[in-house]
Order: sequence, then C-alpha cells, then structure tokens
Amino acid sequence: MKIAALVSGGKDSILALYEAGRMHKPVCIIAIKSKNPESYMFHTPAIEMVKLQARAMGLPLVWRETAGEKETELEDLKDALEEAKEKYGAEGIVSGALYSKYQKDRIDALCFDLGLQSIAPLWQSAPVSNWDKMLRLKFEVMITGVAAYGLGQEWLGKVIDKQAVKQLQNLHGTCYVCTGGEGGEFETLVLDCPLFDRKLKVEKSHTEWDEKTQSGVLVIDKAKLVEK
Repeated sequence: MKIAALVSGGKDSILALYEAGRMHKPVCIIAIKSKNPESYMFHTPAIEMVKLQARAMGLPLVWRETAGEKETELEDLKDALEEAKEKYGAEGIVSGALYSKYQKDRIDALCFDLGLQSIAPLWQSAPVSNWDKMLRLKFEVMITGVAAYGLGQEWLGKVIDKQAVKQLQNLHGTCYVCTGGEGGEFETLVLDCPLFDRKLKVEKSHTEWDEKTQSGVLVIDKAKLVEK
C-alpha cells in the first residue's frame, strides 16, 4: 500500500513512519505549520525542519499552514490529505499517535471520509520501549521544547541518550512529566535515523525561556543536511 506520513519533525511521527514503511511504500510527507502554539492537533517547535527531513528521506512534501483554531484547523489537514491522495496516490495515512484519543479520532474520521486507511503503528505502545528501539536504531533525537516542572532550560538542545531516558523515567508521574512527551511536556526533533540518507546539523540556535511558566523552546535559526 502507498502511504503518506503526517510528520511534525519529532520522534513519534518519524518512528511511526519507520515502522509503517517496513510493510508499505512511503510516497510523501505531510506537514502542517500552525500559527497557534497551543494547537490541539499540531506541534509547532522546529516544524520548518520537516523540509530538511523530507529531503533527507527523498520524499516530496505536502506543506500547509493553518491558523491553528480548534476544529477548523482540521479543514487544512483534510486539504493536505486530499493532495497526498490525488497527487501521490496515497492509500493510507501514518500518524505517530501514542495515547491522544483527541488526535487519533480526528485523523481516523478524516481518513474515513476520504477513503484512506488510518495507520497508527505506535498506538498505546510503551514510551520506554519506543525510546529503547530508537536508541538501538541509532535515532538522534534532540529536545526542542519543554513545558513541565522537572524539565529545566538545560534540556533544550539536549540529544537523548540512555541516561536521559532514565532521567525521564525517574520524573514520570512525580513532576507531571510523561516519558513519551505526548502531552506537550517536551517536544523533539529527529536529527538522524535509518530513513535519512543525510543527517540534520543545527548550525545556529537560541533558546526562549519563560521564567513564570518554567517552559521554553529551542529556536533553530540555521540548519543544513550533512553527510553521515
């Protein structure tokens, strides 16, 4: 089956594509840039980096921008799904949903309306197992956003290793941190993985930190693809 992948640039969407791509043929990447950082559907930190990721995977990119208004943002997503189907022949849509019923139900409904199959390889999987798998596969994952007590500014720009996963496990449930980060506790960017023929290199970045909310993002000012 030909598949299109909803990609935010983060670990879950890329790992989901990796898993689905073992059985199906990826034909394009879909990315939605939301102007609303509080969007219910779409992650915003480092979303522009999906353009480099798509190039690294040798796949065309279906790109849309949305105001990010609740529910109405789904129309922009539907438009992108239709393009993936009509232009690239996509028959299924891959998403990296872990536990968010809100996101999965809406993607499922859009796929049903368009005659597409909704594929969620990571649905209800254990976040720690996913981290273990990514480390074995040599995924290089950087933290680009934090929004939970227990995760300070020092996490921004951190590339995750076994020790960092252990730290997330230790924080889980004690400081409102989920090991998987699906609730927005942290955001990620995949710099390298088996799907990429080249890796992303961040050349210039800066952090934006809010002391009041103890949250912040890593803003990537300049990045490029380099040989592995």
